[in-house]
Amino acid sequence: MSLLIFVTVLWAFSFSLIGVYLAGQVDSYFAVLTRIVLAGLVFLPLFRWRGCDRRTALTLVIIGAVQLGLMYLFYYQSFLLLSVPEVLLFTIFTPVYIAVFYDLLERRFSPWNLAVAALAVAGAAIIRWDQPAGSFWRGFLIVQGANICFALGQVAYKQFMQRRPGLQAHTAFAWFYVGAGIVALLAWLLLGEPDYPSTAVQWTVLLWLGLVASGLGYYLWNQGATRVSAGTLAAMNNALIPAGLLVNLLIWNRDADLARLGVGGAIIVTSVLLSEWRVRQNKPGNTQSAGNPHG
Repeated sequence: MSLLIFVTVLWAFSFSLIGVYLAGQVDSYFAVLTRIVLAGLVFLPLFRWRGCDRRTALTLVIIGAVQLGLMYLFYYQSFLLLSVPEVLLFTIFTPVYIAVFYDLLERRFSPWNLAVAALAVAGAAIIRWDQPAGSFWRGFLIVQGANICFALGQVAYKQFMQRRPGLQAHTAFAWFYVGAGIVALLAWLLLGEPDYPSTAVQWTVLLWLGLVASGLGYYLWNQGATRVSAGTLAAMNNALIPAGLLVNLLIWNRDADLARLGVGGAIIVTSVLLSEWRVRQNKPGNTQSAGNPHG
């Protein structure tokens, strides 16, 4: 779980960086394509063409296209309609999607996973259930598109990698960015506008988001997803909400209710701890208990 915690802290800055420096200023399709290309370059030196069969490569391409490519297209569009706190608010349903998709792929139903996800959603709702302003319904639906893509991609990668314990993920992860890059390139060619970064700050933000948040972040997050239970993975998705709001408050001085932030954050942490406790109860002494669909 330490990998998920590390990436949560890493990604906490992304929401505000996009909302403050890129949204409405830099073409969203160009920003998405740039992030993915930079992220792919991080893993290019580690790539082993012959160490990955066609089926594995194609699966990683598809997962990357959904989890990163399509998700980013929805995600960046949402910042044109919503504030940073509202985008954070509308991500609260991701844990539920993860629990549902995981059980569908396992062809079984786990009330425990759904309960943990619902508890994480409740904690996030307490933090940011304000009255959204403007055309929030359209923004809400766009964020749900991003949530569904991200959730489906996480679950698919978790299942795929657990069935291939011998695969060295870092040597094949470039295929993940190939899939995402295909989607981003097509979107940019068809829908992009000539609104490119015009300041050093905007380019710096894109470099950070591409090389660190996307390149390092998505690899570590996906590896962390393979090591925890579905319930823990679901709950950790909502840990981004208090982390993102705290960064938004401390650095960009946006208003936030600290009491609600504390209460909601405590509930999310409780949901994670409950999930981990359940794993230990079901698989005592087994560090591979993440494969247990009821964990």
